[in-house]
Amino acid sequence: MGLMDFIKKQFIDVLEWTESADGVLAWRYPMAGNEIQYGGSLTVRESQMAVFVNEGKVADVFGPGMYKLTTQTLPVLTYLKNWDKLFQSPFKSDVYFFSTRQQIDQRWGTTQPVTIRDKDFGAVRLRAFGNYSYRIVDPKLFHTEISGTRDTYTVNDLDGQLRGLMLQHISDAVASSGVAFLDLAANQIEFAKALQEATAPSFAALGLKLEGVTMQSVSLPEELQKILDQKIGMGMVGNDMGKFMQYQTAQSIPKFAEGAGSGGGGVAGDAMGLGAGVALGQVLAGQLASGLQGGGQQAAAAAAAAIRPDEVMATIEKLADLKGKGILTQEEFDAKKAELLKKLV
Repeated sequence: MGLMDFIKKQFIDVLEWTESADGVLAWRYPMAGNEIQYGGSLTVRESQMAVFVNEGKVADVFGPGMYKLTTQTLPVLTYLKNWDKLFQSPFKSDVYFFSTRQQIDQRWGTTQPVTIRDKDFGAVRLRAFGNYSYRIVDPKLFHTEISGTRDTYTVNDLDGQLRGLMLQHISDAVASSGVAFLDLAANQIEFAKALQEATAPSFAALGLKLEGVTMQSVSLPEELQKILDQKIGMGMVGNDMGKFMQYQTAQSIPKFAEGAGSGGGGVAGDAMGLGAGVALGQVLAGQLASGLQGGGQQAAAAAAAAIRPDEVMATIEKLADLKGKGILTQEEFDAKKAELLKKLV
């Protein structure tokens, strides 16, 4: 190998990045102690940006295009190195390329239920899953805040941080969307939009733009889903006491049948609850029928007298249990309790 061949290997004439691997966000050009030839070319392809770093300080930033490296195209580097107008020597600088392509189909999801506030249910433990996409828009900020001096920085390296930012803002998104939990399933687009708006500033602080967010599913833990189902059932019958007792009776029948089939010790208790529900439902149904026939107050008084005190107390206890589970509000419980206690007078 001749002396001239050896010398040529110390200078870099062309700087470019072909992105041979997927998922790379930042890549440092391998200088290996070499110097950049003054007047050499820099090629930055579409969906890329390049940054020159001098002794740890970010200098010039280049968007897509082909550049001849001179003092005119490297004004910040020229200033940092105190080059004069006649400078034409090879120089040293770290060069980093950044991919500005949109990184799509990034997954986010709650590994554990997230507690949020809901206007209907109070505190709710929510599970949600979806995906999002982002891109680098400020390579200088991304270099100083995230990728630093590493040879390569990938999507996988950043995944945990970004997923955490998405989950961190779920509560904010629910609050700002104004959508009740019961309506989230039918308004997933609105929730995703609210989540994007709530999370975007945190992405921007890293030099990123959150391009889009989608929600694929939203659900409650199983035990809360059962209570939600009961709440939906109560909503269907409204404040009608007769329908309420019919609903309670229907809910009790499967449990009663299951207990009877297994021969368990809870059969008697279930039977008492079922009997109380049936009795009170029949009485209230009788009140309604009598009222429609013109016997209103007198028939109601007779029906009330037919209710045994233990049946009324058993029903109140069931209502208290529903209130404790969040199915009835305090106001609903108080109203139904007062109505039942009148039957004892």
